[in-house]
Amino acid sequence: MIWVRWGSLLMLLAVIGGAFGGHALKSRLSPEANQIYHIGVLYHLIHGLALLAVGWLSTVKPTEPFVRYAGLAFVFGVVVFSGSLYLLSVTGIKKFGMITPIGGMAFVIGWICLALAAR
Repeated sequence: MIWVRWGSLLMLLAVIGGAFGGHALKSRLSPEANQIYHIGVLYHLIHGLALLAVGWLSTVKPTEPFVRYAGLAFVFGVVVFSGSLYLLSVTGIKKFGMITPIGGMAFVIGWICLALAAR
């Protein structure tokens, strides 16, 4: 059930982050930075839900290693992809955008692992 806990935690943080961005940051960010921030929230939400699917699959196939790999890739992807977009939008430091694709690749790897686990 670790993946359900991680998924629930990430969903909680995504909802809080979305509300924070929609209220506290809305007037402080440029339209472009606001859009970047909300892309981070969107991917954060999607992959929080993906972790709930990983949690479910871990009960169906508890010994399947690709379930664990998918979960790890999704958590890493949220931290790196969404985290870098949050930092980029709030600080304006463009170098944070350079690591965003690493998180995106983690998402791709996670989805591949999830598909392999479900075979």
